[in-house]
Order: sequence, then C-alpha cells, then structure tokens
Amino acid sequence: MLIDQIRARAKAAMKSKDTVAREILRVALGEVQTEEARREGNLDEAAVQKILRKLMKSNTETLAATEDPERRATLEQENAVLESLLPKTLNEDEIVAALAAVAEDIRAAKADGPATGLAMKQLKSEGAAVDGKTVAAAVKRMRNAD
Repeated sequence: MLIDQIRARAKAAMKSKDTVAREILRVALGEVQTEEARREGNLDEAAVQKILRKLMKSNTETLAATEDPERRATLEQENAVLESLLPKTLNEDEIVAALAAVAEDIRAAKADGPATGLAMKQLKSEGAAVDGKTVAAAVKRMRNAD
C-alpha cells in the first residue's frame, strides 16, 4: 500500500539524512493520519493519492509566489519526492491516443466543457491516471484539429 511505501521512504530518508525528503514525507504522513482520524478508519489508495496531490499543488502555488532560490529548490525537491510516490499520469499525446475511440463524440460536443466531461468519463473507465488540465488541453487540441 502507498501509506506503507511512504513510511518506508521516510525511514530511509532518516537513515540517509535526507532532510528534504524526511520532512515532506513526515508532513504527508501527518496529513494521512489526520484524515484517518477524521474518517475513523484507514484510507484507501485514492484518498492517500489525493492528499499527496494536494501537497504538490500547495508546493506549486508557493513556488509561483516565492523569489528565494533556496526555497524554490527545496519546494522542487519536495515535489519530486511526492511525484515519485504517485502513479505516472498520461501526457497530452497519450491522452489523445487513449481518446481515439470517442474522438467523434468529443468533436461533436457543443463546447469544450461537455467534451472534457466525455473525455474524463472515458479515461476514468479505462483506469487512466490523468490530470484535468492536461485532459482539457488534449480535448481542445482534438476539437481544433478539424
């Protein structure tokens, strides 16, 4: 399970004295434990992944706002650690290829919003790990290809 992987990586980071990895993994564990306490039970993989993505989003937003090069480097390292724990997401080209079966429906949709909804439904049914912004860009590219 992902939570066990986080614990093992945190322990390894402590032993190797990797302070950046150790600290972000501790934060992640704390967030997971807090959510488990709220729900009064263990979290599934999807919930743990959601927490990791939330931490990455927070770091990315802070990255955009900070000027300090040292802080930026730390945030980038933290995001790399968190990203390594998440399943690989499809890039725009891979999404376009995965949507080939519903390409006509996407092009026929009245606007980009409903088209993106169709795309997300198709990708989720295939169990693909995708980012919403990347899906929206792929849909826009498919609709403008005509």
